[in-house]
Amino acid sequence: MEISDYVDAIERSGTALLTAARDAGLDAPVPTCAEWLVRDLVGHQGGVHRWAAWHVTTGSEAVATGEQTARLFATPPDAALFDWFVAGHRALIGALDGADPDLHCWTFLPAPSPLAFWARRQAHETTIHSRDAEAAAKRATPVPRTLAVDGIDELLFGFLARPRGRLVADPPVSLAIVADDTGDAWTIRIERDRRCSTRGLELADCTVSGTADAMYRTLWNRAELDEITVRGNDYVLNLWREKATITWS
Repeated sequence: MEISDYVDAIERSGTALLTAARDAGLDAPVPTCAEWLVRDLVGHQGGVHRWAAWHVTTGSEAVATGEQTARLFATPPDAALFDWFVAGHRALIGALDGADPDLHCWTFLPAPSPLAFWARRQAHETTIHSRDAEAAAKRATPVPRTLAVDGIDELLFGFLARPRGRLVADPPVSLAIVADDTGDAWTIRIERDRRCSTRGLELADCTVSGTADAMYRTLWNRAELDEITVRGNDYVLNLWREKATITWS
């Protein structure tokens, strides 16, 4: 995917999030984020947009400080919350559209460039949370196939390639992931102190399959079991659902 594709995804998913949040109402629970109301979801995503835009526009080689982050995530009263979200969403799109391709700034996952990192990360951040908002509004828009496949790559070869995290197993186990509608497949081996992912279908302890959209949401722990097919030892999928929690740092 090109940077412009990611920016389009941010625009599309941010608009979908806002529409679903308005329809659901700020006090509605978010079924896919058990402790959140829609108010919390809108505040989180609006803050993340500002936080990402700050790194892009300042070119800071260091992560925003705690004080800076608190300011970026400071939400207004409910009556102004949606307008605040829109302003942050537009600011992020403007920052990415106007950034120098040779931008240098802090990032936290490997990418071809810092600009590519921030565009990709925010595309997936906003997309998954737009689905959360739609869950609160009791509807669902499928994630486009190309974006879903890209997001699985980011998760497996970005977040889960880092040398820490709760998703470990002793003895090691393996999980194969198959997107039936695109032909893409991945295999991840979960070891005692790390995870190793490869593209392609290999013999695994457990195989999960479904649409690219369902696989994307499964790996982000947003899909229902009736949306996917599970073969083999379901302990591995249950381990994933319990331990595959993602942090930004």
